[in-house]
Amino acid sequence: MKRIWTGLLALVVVAGCGGPAPSGGTSEPGKTGGAVNVMVFEGGYGKDFYEKAAAEFDKEHAGVKTTVTGDPHVDEQLKPLFIKGTPPDLTFPGWRFDHWAAVTEGQVLALDDALATKAYKSETPWKDTFEPSLLKLGQSEGKTYVLPYFYSVLGWWYDPDLFKENGWTPPKTYEELLALCAKIKAKGIAPLTYQGQYPDYVIAGMLEPWVISAGGIDQFTKMQNLEPGAWKDASVVKAASMLKELKDMGYFENGAGALSHTQAQTDFLTRKAAMIPCGTWLYAEMLKSMPEGRKIDFMLPPVITAGKGDPTAIMIKIEPWFVPAKAKNPQGAIDLFKYMTSLDKAKQFVTEKGTLMAVKGSDAVELPPYLKTAAADFKASKAVWAAQWKDWYTAFYKDVETLVTQLLNGDVTPEQFAEKAEAAAEKCRKDVDIAKHKVS
Repeated sequence: MKRIWTGLLALVVVAGCGGPAPSGGTSEPGKTGGAVNVMVFEGGYGKDFYEKAAAEFDKEHAGVKTTVTGDPHVDEQLKPLFIKGTPPDLTFPGWRFDHWAAVTEGQVLALDDALATKAYKSETPWKDTFEPSLLKLGQSEGKTYVLPYFYSVLGWWYDPDLFKENGWTPPKTYEELLALCAKIKAKGIAPLTYQGQYPDYVIAGMLEPWVISAGGIDQFTKMQNLEPGAWKDASVVKAASMLKELKDMGYFENGAGALSHTQAQTDFLTRKAAMIPCGTWLYAEMLKSMPEGRKIDFMLPPVITAGKGDPTAIMIKIEPWFVPAKAKNPQGAIDLFKYMTSLDKAKQFVTEKGTLMAVKGSDAVELPPYLKTAAADFKASKAVWAAQWKDWYTAFYKDVETLVTQLLNGDVTPEQFAEKAEAAAEKCRKDVDIAKHKVS
C-alpha cells in the first residue's frame, strides 16, 4: 500500500521546504478569526461529525467560517495542494498519505507550543488531556507533529454466543489456542480465518504480538529501529513457526489466503470461522452485513507461556490529524481541533460513532458491548505498543507482507522468513534516501 507522498518529495523541496517546521504559536480561546479550511478522509465514520463540530465552533467564534471537505480519496486531492504550497489549515488525510515523509520534508507544523497552552475551556494544558501513549505516536525527534483523534485497538475477535453454546473459553495462551482449535475443527468450523489479500492483518494480529510475547517489547523496538540482526532474532523465528504450525494443522480457513478483508470478516460473522484478527473498526465496517442478533467480542492474541513479553501487551493505531506548515490559518486550525478534542465532544464521538477516542476520560460513557473488553484491556495494559515501522518504511513493510504470504503458502520456512526479513531490513537500513526514525 503505497503512500501518496512517494515521488513528491523533490517537488516539495523545490517549493521551499528545508526540514521540520517550527512549533505553532499559542492558542487563545475566542481570538480565532478568518476562514478555516479542513480536509478529511471520509471513511467508515463519515464526515458528518466534523461538519457539525465545525458549525458549532463557528457559532462560538464570530468572524470564523470553517469549511470541511471530505472524500474517501482525499489524499489524492491533497497531493497537488501540497505541491503548490496551498494545503488546508487542518487535515486528517487517511492511511494512504505518508505523513512522516511530510514531516521529514518540513510540510507539517510542530505543535508543542500549542499543546502547552490551555485546552478548550479548561485550565489543563492541552497536551495533558490526551492519553500519553497515544500522543507519543505523533512525535519525531522530540517534537509533536501529528495528533491522535479516534484510535483503534488491534487483537482477535470471537462470537461469545458461539463459544457459550459449545462450552469454549477464549484462549489466553498459545497452548490453550491449539487445544481449542482442535475442538472447533472437530465441529466442522474453521478455527481461524484471516484477510489474506492484506497480509497486514496477520502481521499485526499474530506475527508482531508473538514476537513481543517471545522476545519482549524491547526486542520489537530493536526491530522497529532497524538494529542489525533484530529481524533474524529467535523470537522472529518462533513467531513465524507458530504461524506455520497453525497452517500445517489445518486451523486456518481453507482459501483464506485469497480472501479480501470483507470476505474473511463475513466468513467470521456467518460462523464459517470462529476467530479472526482485526481492529476495533470491525463492527462499524461490517455493520451492514452483520447477521441479526450477532455478537462479537475482543480478545488479546494468545501469548507464549514461557515468553519474555508482558501478557497484557496491546497494539493500538491512531488516525493522525495535523496542521500543514503552510496553512493560511494555523491558529484557527489549532483552536478548532482543541474544540474537537474537548472532553464533551470526545464523549459524543464515542457515543455516536462507536469507537475509542484519544482523550482522557472519553470512555466514561456507556460503551457499546463490542468495545468494552478492548477498552478495558487498553486501560489494564502495562505495554501499549504500535507498529510505527509500517508508516516509516513502507517498502520494507511491503517486503515483509510478501514474506508472510510466502510463509503461509509454504514457500519459505520460518528460518528463511527471518533471514529474508533481516535482508530486507538491511536494504532499508543502508538506503540513505530513506529517513530513519527511532521508537523512543
